[in-house]
Amino acid sequence: MRYYRCMDTGRRKTVSLVLGSGGARGLAHIGVIHVLEEKGYEITSIAGCSSGALVGGIYAAGKLAEYESWVRGIKKLDMFNMVDIAWQGGGLVKGDRIIAKMIKLVGDRLIEDLPIRFTAVATELQSGREVWLNEGPLFQAIRSSCSLPIFFTPVKYKETMLVDGGVVNPVPIAPVFDDHTDLTLAVNLGGKPAHSGSQKSRTSIGAAEVAYLVFDAMQSTIARQKLAAYPPDLVIDIPRDAARTFEIHRADEMIELGRKAAEATLP
Repeated sequence: MRYYRCMDTGRRKTVSLVLGSGGARGLAHIGVIHVLEEKGYEITSIAGCSSGALVGGIYAAGKLAEYESWVRGIKKLDMFNMVDIAWQGGGLVKGDRIIAKMIKLVGDRLIEDLPIRFTAVATELQSGREVWLNEGPLFQAIRSSCSLPIFFTPVKYKETMLVDGGVVNPVPIAPVFDDHTDLTLAVNLGGKPAHSGSQKSRTSIGAAEVAYLVFDAMQSTIARQKLAAYPPDLVIDIPRDAARTFEIHRADEMIELGRKAAEATLP
């Protein structure tokens, strides 16, 4: 880990914020952002992957309060109303209803017009290449970055198809590595499980459960490698068993978890 640079006391401390992927655990990013603001940091650059791209892009657009108010009100059954089944196209859900709701909350914005520099990270399906999306429609970039394989249909981008950035880079530090900010802070949603010893082995497990656990374990391993290769100044780890991918109804709990982790980590 690098030591973050000494900062002038007469100005706000600037931050490059890296928000990792992890489904509903991404709501912890909201709590982290609140603590950064309360401590006087100025977020001037954001790179996000999957749920990190969603929260980071909405914050960069200046609409985090509206999103937080909406997501805190979501109940378990509400999620079913936002599911639009894809009968073909490489995934179970199209995701159009969810994106339409986000555009209604935030507006149909272009990344290059945002007041904060923003990059969403996705994966090119055919080559497995990491793709940085830092221009064009905000929610096209977010939808591409959030395209969880098998569940969400891939997104057509120019002449290729994109899926979830967490496939290759769950904690995308590289897009902000050359920023001239006081602090690079990464939020890793694939941290060490908090209850690893409490789960009993089962002889029967569903296919969806297997896919979820495999993808989560894969992302956690890749995240550790990326953090070792591109060490930020500070890392906030959120346990990867804190919430499952689609447990959006646990927003209050996840936001508070992010707040507590940030308060324990930030100087």
